Amino acid sequence: MDILLHPTYFPSISQFVAMTQADTVTFEVEDNFQKQTNRNRMYIYSANGMQMLNIPVKHAIGLHQKFKDVQIEYAFNWQKQHLKSLEASYRTSPYFEYFEDDIRPIFEKKHPFMMDLNFQILEILTDCLALPLSYSKTTEYFKTPEQSLDLRHLVNGKKDTSNFDQYVQVFDDKHGFISNLSILDLLFNEGRHAVDYLKKQTLLK
Repeated sequence: MDILLHPTYFPSISQFVAMTQADTVTFEVEDNFQKQTNRNRMYIYSANGMQMLNIPVKHAIGLHQKFKDVQIEYAFNWQKQHLKSLEASYRTSPYFEYFEDDIRPIFEKKHPFMMDLNFQILEILTDCLALPLSYSKTTEYFKTPEQSLDLRHLVNGKKDTSNFDQYVQVFDDKHGFISNLSILDLLFNEGRHAVDYLKKQTLLK
């Protein structure tokens, strides 16, 4: 089974469930940019509950802009803010220090384009998980693809209501279990056991 996904910023657990269980993966790179999606945001578990981390992008002139042309705005020093948020949330998790040096370069290099950053993140995450992943990219946009299972809707964090098995989270004694956060939550709490977890989950389609 081939699945069709959007490349996102530190993807949700649902996206990794899909990737782990698929035969092949294709990423949509010919779509228009849509605001308020996981293309440029992720959700983590902070001391106050679920926290959204959003990357500011440069606004284009005109109505439509392809996502692959969207440039990152660095005027707000979001990299430092995001890294500090991750450290505050996960410093006490079992595997944060183990993967910290792998993740840190993402917040030091300045990619001009959001999509390039997302693909670098994907490469680093699959390496951290020891998860072999070969993928292809679309060459044109199809509203209704015929060759792949269309899971592009998973890019919308508000509409993705996937509910997965519980695992231990840093602040679950305060706010309970929060499902389907960024894959970083699972990685920092479960390490490479995360792959076994991903293989056992059922994805809402």
